[in-house]
Amino acid sequence: MPSGVTVRQAGPEDEVAGVRPRWVALPETTEEVAAIMSAAAEHDLAVVPVGGGSKLHWGPPPERCDVLLDTCCLNQVLEHAEGDLVVRAQAGVTMEALARTLAARGQELALDVLVEGATVGGTLATAIPGPRSFRYGGARDLLIGITVVLADGTVAHSGGKVVKNVAGYDLGKLFTGSYGTLGVIAEATFRLHPLASERRWIRAHLPVRHADESATPGTGPGSLQGYASPSARGGPPQRKATLATVLATSQAEPTAIEVNRAGDDAACELAVLVEGSAAESRAEAVAALMPGATVGAEPPSWWGVLPDGDVLMELRFPPSRGEAVLEAVHGLGATVRGSLASGVLWLALSPSESSSGSSPEGSSEGTPEGSSERSSEGLDTEGLDSEGLAGLVAGLRARLTEVGGRVSVLASPYAEGLDRWGEISALPLMRRVKERFDPGRRMSPGRYVGGI
Repeated sequence: MPSGVTVRQAGPEDEVAGVRPRWVALPETTEEVAAIMSAAAEHDLAVVPVGGGSKLHWGPPPERCDVLLDTCCLNQVLEHAEGDLVVRAQAGVTMEALARTLAARGQELALDVLVEGATVGGTLATAIPGPRSFRYGGARDLLIGITVVLADGTVAHSGGKVVKNVAGYDLGKLFTGSYGTLGVIAEATFRLHPLASERRWIRAHLPVRHADESATPGTGPGSLQGYASPSARGGPPQRKATLATVLATSQAEPTAIEVNRAGDDAACELAVLVEGSAAESRAEAVAALMPGATVGAEPPSWWGVLPDGDVLMELRFPPSRGEAVLEAVHGLGATVRGSLASGVLWLALSPSESSSGSSPEGSSEGTPEGSSERSSEGLDTEGLDSEGLAGLVAGLRARLTEVGGRVSVLASPYAEGLDRWGEISALPLMRRVKERFDPGRRMSPGRYVGGI
């Protein structure tokens, strides 16, 4: 390792999905990151970048890991141009610390932090969308500049305040969601928004669909379909729309529309965020569209938090097929949470909880007394093991494919035989990009789609 850079021996707490590195490097500047990467290239050492470590267990284990490059010391907000609504920060700055710095000046980065302790670099590398991505977009949309260090130690820039480009590539888009497989994110520049003056959450519980009630998507009493917008009430059937669609197109302009169901027999809670001027009156307008809704100044406890479970899946689908997706996962005993309006849901389950019929810890409002969990045909979670999970994921993937959706397994205690990503049409292109940026396969090898 280069002189002047803090390096220590790795311990059990530094394991990456069960693989222990040899060393942990703690650079304090972009130049030190470059020096580490140059040394790793010279000695053919595999490097895995880490920020807060909150998602280090996601994805399959690396094929090898010699150096864990910890960005915790890259923790400075380098520039905040208030008048331009722009901020530039090092990769190791936590999202909470960045939020506090910006809030002191009445501004914010409109990226919700779903995992406590997440850093700027980790948020970009995993690119998980939060509730407000419905209105503001995700990390890729708010990123306007990036500085990265490539596998050979080259420092490259893209977007705002460009010094050196890698010709032909939009580094911001490539590195966002790359899971550390292309290089190390050192700095990022984001577009900001004024801090909302008011926020209101509108909440409503939708009834539970029991076993003896219709299983046809959109017809049960817990369905989000069957509601009509005010202008469509009394109109022809084809003007009926899902409640989520009605809310998404409301003139009240909600910022986020989230759903939470903590187990099959728990009530499905729908929560909508309205923020900005006249938030109270706009929230009341939204509440009028939601049966039994209440308006409050505080979010539900589950808002903006990933559901707990040994297994965590990400479901993506066309927003218009949200009801079909909820029906597809019914019977797993899982906590399902996310945005129907954006077409992203998180599904969490634990084998012990699934087989016993209890719901994961968290919001369980509306769970009927004495209710029991049911297994959906072909998707049984009882006695779930490695082989069983692989079969469950394959079955769920087949169901979602029918409605244009896809399933990714982000976290799992089982690795053997599990296809975490499914079929990816862009895989050949992704492999060519990997070959261009990391021909020696030293950056988080095997951690991403197709073993990239």
